[in-house]
Amino acid sequence: MIPPKPRARSDRVSLWRYVRLFRQDILSAQPARLYRAWMAEFRTPFFRSYLVNQPDLVRLVLKDRPQDFPKSDRIGEGLRPLLGNSVFLTNGATWQRQRRIIDPAFEGGRLRDTYGQMWAAACAARDRLAARAGEEVEIEEVTSHAAADVIFRTLFSIPIEDSIASAVFHEFRAYQRTQPILNLAAFVPLPSWMPRFFRRDTRAAAARIRGLITQLTERRMAEIAAGTAPDDLATKIMTTADPETGDRFSTEEMVDQVAIFFLAGHETSASALAWALYLMALYPDWQDRVASEAQALSRGDFAEAAKLKISRDVFRETLRLYPPVPMMVRETSCPERFRDRDVPRGAQVVLSPWHLHRHERLWDNPDGFDPARWASENGRTCARDAFIPFSAGARVCTGAGFAMVEGTLLLSLLLRDLRVAPAEGRVPEPVAHLTVRARDGIALRITRR
Repeated sequence: MIPPKPRARSDRVSLWRYVRLFRQDILSAQPARLYRAWMAEFRTPFFRSYLVNQPDLVRLVLKDRPQDFPKSDRIGEGLRPLLGNSVFLTNGATWQRQRRIIDPAFEGGRLRDTYGQMWAAACAARDRLAARAGEEVEIEEVTSHAAADVIFRTLFSIPIEDSIASAVFHEFRAYQRTQPILNLAAFVPLPSWMPRFFRRDTRAAAARIRGLITQLTERRMAEIAAGTAPDDLATKIMTTADPETGDRFSTEEMVDQVAIFFLAGHETSASALAWALYLMALYPDWQDRVASEAQALSRGDFAEAAKLKISRDVFRETLRLYPPVPMMVRETSCPERFRDRDVPRGAQVVLSPWHLHRHERLWDNPDGFDPARWASENGRTCARDAFIPFSAGARVCTGAGFAMVEGTLLLSLLLRDLRVAPAEGRVPEPVAHLTVRARDGIALRITRR
């Protein structure tokens, strides 16, 4: 049995047909040859883009010379109304300053400090889902709720039931269906006169979300000033000074960062966990192995997380098949030469975890679900050369370790006490919204173990 993926298009389509397909979904618009090509050039009278799958070129862009391939400003055309000047969008000295302030909050022992809040959110999610045993459940809604609870508990020490946290969550649920992580202008640089295909209400929804986040940030600023702030991620970031300048984030800067923490720490985790649960429904033998391993979970002790090896491999395989962020865009700052082709300055370089993780010339059984692959020679090689769910190099997601612990814990604790099965006649179709989601949701039947 092969997990679902979008049907690839024929290798040749007209520009205008491609634009129409892209507006429907970025994944199904791509030609089948991208799953076996080392590089593809998209050339029209208006633009050139280069999708890169060859591991040494991916390494060059992300690890060897990241300063020569900054993030494309075109990404901000769609996301800047929500994310402002956040670390996800900035480059150069601004980005370096932001990372110097943010990174200490996610180092070593801080992950141990957040584990208790993750455990509390996981238990709450299990209890909510257990109350619906015997029902058919839209699981993306459940995982979105659980991931939002994790981020609010670890960032601001408040549960999802907090009035502002709840309002942010519900606004974001509506927003994420209106805005793709990559708009057409990001993937194929359109001339300035061509429309960007944004929904009218996207900017207004982003403003509402930012207004709510501003309330949380100002409230925490006041608590810090009064000496009553809890020792959580928000307090750590707000009180950390740039070691080079001594500056701290202003309220507006912190709102930008909280917006991306919520996107990266909630939306991506919700996507990955939903697909992981669906895969467990498709493969009940692996589900039982995860559930059996999870019997060791008992007290929310961080030391238990190291024992979740099967769950970790299942979650990693989910990230391979359904990377939450399917494509990333960089821009050349100087002329390059890739595979005997001249790549001009200002060209878009597209790195696609979606295609790289399923590349037919790199992976054994690329479209199959096989958590055991990570112990094989091919799996270990590809893990190093062709697996970038959190990006790689200097711009690797600062919360990558956080996300792996969160995903394996939630998956383990839910399946320890509950069983999931596919809803009859419902096969989800992956599409790219803010992250890789199912076009019509993921329906699972829930029972108690």
